[in-house]
Amino acid sequence: MTRKFYTGAQYPPTADIERISKYYRGKAIFAGRQAEIYDRATELLKGTPHEPQLKSLFIAVNLIDVLLTKPADLMVTEPPTFDSGKAGDSAEQARLNAIVEENDLTQLIHELVIGAGYRGDSFVKTYYAQRADLSETEALRADYAGITLPAAPKEPIIESVDAAIVFPELSRGSRKKFRAINIAWIEWVEAYSLLGGTTERPYLNVERHVPGYIVYERYEASEAGVVNTYGYPVMTFNIGERVSTRRKSNIEASGVPQLLVHHIPYKTTDDDWRGISGVEKVESVLAAINDRLVQIDYILWKHSDPIAYGPDIDGDDGVRWGGKYIPVNKDEVAPGYMVWEGQLEAAFKELDILLGILYQMSETPQWLFGTTLSADKGGSGTSHTDGGAIKARFMPILTKVTRIRNHVDRAIRDALWTAMQLENVANEGVEGYEPYEAVYPTITWRDGIPKDDKAEAEVYSIRTGGQATIDVKSAIKRLDGVNDTQAEQILAQIGADDERVNGTVESTVFNDE
Repeated sequence: MTRKFYTGAQYPPTADIERISKYYRGKAIFAGRQAEIYDRATELLKGTPHEPQLKSLFIAVNLIDVLLTKPADLMVTEPPTFDSGKAGDSAEQARLNAIVEENDLTQLIHELVIGAGYRGDSFVKTYYAQRADLSETEALRADYAGITLPAAPKEPIIESVDAAIVFPELSRGSRKKFRAINIAWIEWVEAYSLLGGTTERPYLNVERHVPGYIVYERYEASEAGVVNTYGYPVMTFNIGERVSTRRKSNIEASGVPQLLVHHIPYKTTDDDWRGISGVEKVESVLAAINDRLVQIDYILWKHSDPIAYGPDIDGDDGVRWGGKYIPVNKDEVAPGYMVWEGQLEAAFKELDILLGILYQMSETPQWLFGTTLSADKGGSGTSHTDGGAIKARFMPILTKVTRIRNHVDRAIRDALWTAMQLENVANEGVEGYEPYEAVYPTITWRDGIPKDDKAEAEVYSIRTGGQATIDVKSAIKRLDGVNDTQAEQILAQIGADDERVNGTVESTVFNDE
């Protein structure tokens, strides 16, 4: 049996539980829910009188959030441009621009990069369907007469898929190439109990993508238990008998020879398709940082109101003590405070080093966020104004962004090419539809760092002997981050302004004497 899901098998498959657990664990850390860090600090104070206060003192500093968000910001803060290689007024470029706009592709890329950052993997699916979900309207139509479905034309859709429900099948002899990709998830359905009342029953839905086709399956399922071997609990199910999918056909031809699901890893090696997240390599450092902050906070809190000692006092006698008071023989000991002599400076120094290690392992300069948290001698990042110097300072994070971008670029271009193919296949023979060539597009990315446009223009002028190096339309596209259609509108408005200001004059009037 080469398939992953069938009657008698387990969901999720045993081989995928570690990967899914890593996804959930990374999400918890990204969201600031470091339960495992809290457990570690609890063990340190276990059995001491201070254990009950730990919950109030726990501090979760969510540094990983900003560290994973910044590469996504640099990648698409300045929106990339998408080019079909055809003329700006061609059908190919017009449809490419429309697909990008309708799917809000820039925002989708931003979210995919962040998600891959804490999971290690992201997936996008391309299909041709109605964008609006009309299921509730259809249910309403069944109960009320006169309800009609709103007009919702089909269109190419590119959307993200939860990586925890994606299960690729590798080609024989390969660790990177997929022969099929399954999207499988548990659906809880409300059912009536024989004892009265209602209960929820699990069903497994499987959407199996193979080149040229999509196969739909549905199975009964039953809870099998929870696996907590890899640091985050994953619920498992036993797959039961196959049941109806309630579809007209369980096999659907896609019309294209490639898979409709595309993988975007965060970082990869040559021996495994699974991506490496930006969280898993720094988990221990994050735990140490939070532990150190808990310890420092506890020390400062505990000793902000020190215990006093001195002569035995009957009653207040006008003296009020903020904390506890230990009476001693006043003939032997002068009044004083019990002061803890612990070296907080050492704790802060260790915290300083841990923060520096975290930023170094994340390939991110601290000054990139406008300030520094530790004395890393890295400066503020504002002492260099020359474009080359700024780029050199940004080199660690730019290298990281370029590595991530290589994976994103391939997947998004594949998705756009597939979307154009699906649109042509779905509308083949449809009256009024004008087919166009599905082209493999190119994406022009920007690095997101400040540029010295004047210095660049001077270099271009020197190298070309003062000749123009860019046309007006391309300049508008790059400077304003717009597509061909928008650039054409701007050019038309510029022409209209010139005509309104200068008027239209026949050139022959200058020949009259």
